[in-house]
Parts: sequence; C-alpha cells; structure tokens
Amino acid sequence: MILSVSGVVLLGIIMFLFFRKDGMKPLHAAVCAMFGFYLAGTAIAPSIQAGSDSLASLLGGIAP
Repeated sequence: MILSVSGVVLLGIIMFLFFRKDGMKPLHAAVCAMFGFYLAGTAIAPSIQAGSDSLASLLGGIAP
C-alpha cells in the first residue's frame, strides 16, 4: 500500500512539473488520469504492478 501511495504521489508531482514547466494543458492531465484509471481495470494491470514492484525493489536495493 505504501508503495502505491508513493507511486501516485511521484506521478502526481511529475504531472504537476509537466503542467508548470512544459506547458501541459489541464485537458492533457485529465486524459492521463482517465487513461490510468481505465488501464487499472484491464488485464495488463497485474503486469504493470509487478513491473513497478520489481523496479521499486531494485531501487530499494541500490540505496544504502
């Protein structure tokens, strides 16, 4: 649960930076959010979750 919350926060910060620095429009942010929402309900969602868990454990193993 902590990993998913921190992942959501990280992606939210990235979206905010895109919005402020790269000129991402609010409509683009809404489309990204809807895409993520609908992607979570598909059959590929467990594979994405496993990949992000693997990446998190890899990054966790690098940090001292």
